[in-house]
Amino acid sequence: MPHPWIPNSDPEIREYMLKVIGVDRFDDLIKDIPEEIRLHRDLNVGLGRSLSEYEILRFFEDKLSRNWYPKVPPFMGGTYCIHYVPAVVKYILRRGEFYTTYTPYHAEIQQGILQALFEYQSIMAELYGVEVVNASMYDGSTALAEAVRMAMRITRKRKVLVPRTLDREHFEVLKTWCYGADAEVIEVNYDRERGLMDLEDLKLKISKKDVAAVVIENPSHMGFIEENAKAIGEIAHDYGALYIVYADPISLGILRPPGSYGADIVVGDGQPLGLGLNYGGPTLGILGTRSDPKFTRQMPGRIVGMTSTVDGSERGFMLIWQTREQHIRRERATSNITTNSALMALAATVYISLLGSRGLRALAENIVARTIYAIKKLQEIEELKVPLFNSKYFKNVVIGFRERNYREIHKKLLEKGILGGKYIGKDYPELGEACIMCFTEMHNKDDIDYLVKTLKEVLES
Repeated sequence: MPHPWIPNSDPEIREYMLKVIGVDRFDDLIKDIPEEIRLHRDLNVGLGRSLSEYEILRFFEDKLSRNWYPKVPPFMGGTYCIHYVPAVVKYILRRGEFYTTYTPYHAEIQQGILQALFEYQSIMAELYGVEVVNASMYDGSTALAEAVRMAMRITRKRKVLVPRTLDREHFEVLKTWCYGADAEVIEVNYDRERGLMDLEDLKLKISKKDVAAVVIENPSHMGFIEENAKAIGEIAHDYGALYIVYADPISLGILRPPGSYGADIVVGDGQPLGLGLNYGGPTLGILGTRSDPKFTRQMPGRIVGMTSTVDGSERGFMLIWQTREQHIRRERATSNITTNSALMALAATVYISLLGSRGLRALAENIVARTIYAIKKLQEIEELKVPLFNSKYFKNVVIGFRERNYREIHKKLLEKGILGGKYIGKDYPELGEACIMCFTEMHNKDDIDYLVKTLKEVLES
């Protein structure tokens, strides 16, 4: 058997190398070394098995930090969480033909980046269960705002309903974008036991049929899965509103795509797809819709299309839809986006291509397993209420602190080398002292155990 840590130790490869060298046996190469000092067993190197790229990185980080507190990935939850970025993603992005490319106006000399964007659109359309995805937006919050403005143009209505549990940063961006359009953003209450949208409150606020769109996050940025997603979409359509679903792309490895349960417009943020946190950016806004001219003609941004030569012998790519006011659309433009996140879209394309459908599913299952384990371990601490809502969770978990100041607790966690959860007590005072923690493929069992152990010590002190 080949040794997982020794190059060219596969018997077939070794036999081929010996044949090229011109000797029959490996011993013939070392015949000048006395027999009594030769090693007649396999080298005891490595950990007895092959390791993934991330496992190797963590192995050396642990070795280097022996004389310091344990270095664990941050547990800061919410819309943006830490995910692993494979080295190949960074390598491909740094190639000059991609790294220096701006908007590909000249199709005849920029076929490479145009094809990459076409592949991005195709992958995202399949992932989200829709027919059309544009060539990216800036980030998830502005993609959501663009989707709402798009719905207003289609329906010619000026109200939008969003869950009270919507990410507050997205909520503020949405309000800003709606302000100039004289539009109203209305919050729908949620079930305090499960976190899910209150369907009765939704029906009450949509009953006048003057609502352009109903928005949900699934999973929510708080982590719980909106189990009434299909019912919410049906209510929206019954009252003549469009249905917009914001979804984490990695969660779609195990959850149904939004398009399959009635979403008219889908949005998301590509940050988990090999982009990293990057101190807050750049990231990637995902926006797609169903193949209906009434919808596609109101899409912001741009779309890359594929065609062929007259004789059909070659294929080519070009920008087939540009909605900017600098182009032919002028004052009828649907967006003032003056560039896009093409480099980030390329990174997402490389990342998903690297994983494939089975890899994406395995990653999502891996995250769910870690989330379940973390919930189980945190429930052992009496001072905590875990999870705060009685729901199914993906990646993020809402944690409540019984009569304790979380911000003071977090200071103690930082002293122990742990970046804890995102404090949400200010945005959701009805939840008391609470935070959102995330658990991704970056957190192993030891990391979660160390978090639980340290939280116990801090709370007991």
